[in-house]
Amino acid sequence: MAKKIKAAIIGPGNIGIDLMYKLMDSKYIQLDTVVGVIPESEGLALAKQNGFNSTHEGIKAILGNKEIEIVFDATGAKPHLMHAPLLKEDGKIAIDLTPAAVGPYVVPVVNLEENLDSPNVNMVTCGGQATIPIVAAINRVADVKYAEIVATISSRSAGPGTRQNIDEFTQTTSRGLVEVGGADKGKAIIILNPAEPPILMRDTIYTRVANPDKKAITAAVEEMVEKVRQYVPGYQLKVPPIVDGDKVTVMLEIEGAGNYLPKYAGNLDIMTAAAKAVGEKIAQKLLQKRTREVV
Repeated sequence: MAKKIKAAIIGPGNIGIDLMYKLMDSKYIQLDTVVGVIPESEGLALAKQNGFNSTHEGIKAILGNKEIEIVFDATGAKPHLMHAPLLKEDGKIAIDLTPAAVGPYVVPVVNLEENLDSPNVNMVTCGGQATIPIVAAINRVADVKYAEIVATISSRSAGPGTRQNIDEFTQTTSRGLVEVGGADKGKAIIILNPAEPPILMRDTIYTRVANPDKKAITAAVEEMVEKVRQYVPGYQLKVPPIVDGDKVTVMLEIEGAGNYLPKYAGNLDIMTAAAKAVGEKIAQKLLQKRTREVV
């Protein structure tokens, strides 16, 4: 019986290669192949240097390979809309790091357990992964009527994929604040800050609540921050929740782990860290199922 579940990454860009480095020490996932479409891609060259299969033949290179059971898609919203049905038909589980939102939104500390059997899970956005846990924590104790988040990232950490998906970012994050975070209404704003030296990712969460119990809100937020830090060590609460009447403000800062990307790229790091956490949980469940079948 296999001790790990084989996986592939589609998209050898910044996010895909950072995820590659993160998966190298995975207990449950064995990365097998990195897929791209440009022969001279730096990402594919890095994948090959690190001992992984690399191909510029696109998704067709892994379709039909039954050993690969989990596929991380780190391309873009439009490509994933084409990839999703092909992966589903091929019996592969898709972990979508784009804003395509084909499958349910998943934030590891909020709703992973209830979506472990889904054939396609969506990692929302970097802003969603950072802020939805806080909105969910506040909602549990204070009933969030409205949530608005402002994600500020370094312009240097916003590559072509991020820039091409700005509209999808705001729409997907807003929906995630409601569908996963539990807010009645949600709004998301992203700011690309050109400051030099590059700033760390910073997120401000504004909520309007029905039950503004400061003690309960502070305890819930601090507990949630510690849970997120289990897979995103650079996730920090900058100031305790500010409660002003029915308005609650929370400020976060996210520093990347520096696996491949610079530490200021916390916006990209939180996506790959969350994707790894989801992939490992799914792989763990697959392995446990096989152990029971053997017994």
